[in-house]
Amino acid sequence: MKQNIIHLAQSLIQRPSISPNDQGCQQLIAERLEKLGFSIEWLPFNDTLNLWAKHGTTAPVIAFAGHTDVVPVGDESQWQYPPFSATIEEDMLYGRGAADMKGSLAAMVVAAEEYVKANPNHDGTIALLITSDEEAAAHDGTKRVVETLMARGENIDYCLVGEPSSSQKLGDIVKNGRRGSLTGNLYIEGIQGHVAYPHLAENPVHKSLAFLTALTQYQWDQGNEFFPPTSLQIANIQAGTGSNNVIPGELYVQFNLRYCTEVTDEIIKQKVAELLTQHGLKYRIEWWLSGKPFLTQPGKLLNAVTQALETEAQIQPKLDTGGGTSDGRFIALMGAEVVELGPLNATIHKVNECVSCKDLAVLGKVYQKMLSNLLGA
Repeated sequence: MKQNIIHLAQSLIQRPSISPNDQGCQQLIAERLEKLGFSIEWLPFNDTLNLWAKHGTTAPVIAFAGHTDVVPVGDESQWQYPPFSATIEEDMLYGRGAADMKGSLAAMVVAAEEYVKANPNHDGTIALLITSDEEAAAHDGTKRVVETLMARGENIDYCLVGEPSSSQKLGDIVKNGRRGSLTGNLYIEGIQGHVAYPHLAENPVHKSLAFLTALTQYQWDQGNEFFPPTSLQIANIQAGTGSNNVIPGELYVQFNLRYCTEVTDEIIKQKVAELLTQHGLKYRIEWWLSGKPFLTQPGKLLNAVTQALETEAQIQPKLDTGGGTSDGRFIALMGAEVVELGPLNATIHKVNECVSCKDLAVLGKVYQKMLSNLLGA
């Protein structure tokens, strides 16, 4: 199993699939799965390629979800090995996407193959949902596929996302949820004028100071047993013409909230509007909701994953909801139980990104064992 996973991972890494370009990665996977009787459906949207592959037609539907796209490599001269060479040195596989997430994609595919070979008439349905835009806009990938499936009444019951969740040792962390992400682009109006004649102008920076203090100090919630408290951070502030003698006519403030299940995006929007009104500000605001929070409570999927890790990796995982967002936020909208389990995340998006070949082999066994735990051997 190990060599099969490593060979596929190398083949995927050698394709320079900078988001949203797939560069033939999904075709390679589809050809393998089709030989084992998987139905293959292509769901392209704009410049994004999506693959929906299934083996079986009954419930429950167990999906592996992942992405073939990777982030740019940056300065190639800083890499120890060419970023798309998929070089192996001392059992470490190097290359852009090795950890995020072509390594776990390979483990998923091989795990599904091995399970189907051993159980050709298995109960339920095994599916793979693979996109090429997770690292970019994340608009025409998993989000659009989920919308398409829901529109035609298809469902996913359990989903494992192969994002690199592990911290110090393979399987030490399983993500069973993620915080929501909400961005506000706020424009506060003033009256432009000469700094020597402030009585003829209205400085939006000065007028906003009390509001900004209140916004950053507001306690949204206390969090809960699964999530830390909601956090707000100002990401950008801009004002002025570049001249030192002009009072600006407008102040732009961009802020982002990573929020837990104790609040909603509507509650946040309402509170921000209340604060702006309290401080007498003239404004307009544009909101961008990247994703709502989701949480998978202990149940069949978490039990299956935990037992698989205990058996194949000899580790008891810790449940965690930290970090950024993932495509799991879209799949959770289907009512699916969603967890994230993948290799170590220490080198993701970095120069010399790499993953342990041994870990990928174990990961494949964990994925296959999870299928057995849910569908039977």
